[in-house]
Parts: sequence; C-alpha cells; structure tokens
Amino acid sequence: MNADYKSCLSALERCREACNVCYHACLKEEKPMMKSIELDRECADICAYTIHAMERSSKFVQRILSLCAEICDACGAECHSHDQQHCRDCAEACFKCAEECRMLVT
Repeated sequence: MNADYKSCLSALERCREACNVCYHACLKEEKPMMKSIELDRECADICAYTIHAMERSSKFVQRILSLCAEICDACGAECHSHDQQHCRDCAEACFKCAEECRMLVT
C-alpha cells in the first residue's frame, strides 16, 4: 500500500464514523431528515469501500477516490445546511475527506 495514503485513510475512517453517527442521530430526530439519512449512508459506504480499495491497491483506486470525494461533498453540503451538532460534525468530516481524496487523484 502506498505510504502517501495514511492521511487519506485516516480522513476516510473519521468521515465514515461521523456519517454513521449522523445517520443514527437523524433517524431519531422529531422530523426525519431523509436526504441527510440517505447521503450519510451513501457516504459511510463509499468511505468504507475506498479504504478497502486502497488497502488492496485496487487498479481502480483513482476513480474510486474521485467518486468518494464527490459523494463526500454532497453529504457535507446537505449536513452543513442543518443546525444539529451531529450534522455540523459530519459536514466537517466530509469536506476534509473530500479534500484528502482529491489530493491523491492524479
């Protein structure tokens, strides 16, 4: 595995975790936040998949990183539009992850 991946892998794991926390918190909100719930799930899943692809040095890792950044940006934008702390934390993690993924796309 490429040594340059360390920072990105850390950001991916933080993002996956933040999305899962946000997902579960959104399910418990008085008024369900369906778009956030959907994007949290998508983002957590792509982050987990990207980690696996990087760990096995997939020949598709560049495209996967690019897609991951796109999904992280979408999730971050949605969560950023809400006032709940779990959403703000998720948005921050998503934007950082997208940035880290893009730094590895050549």
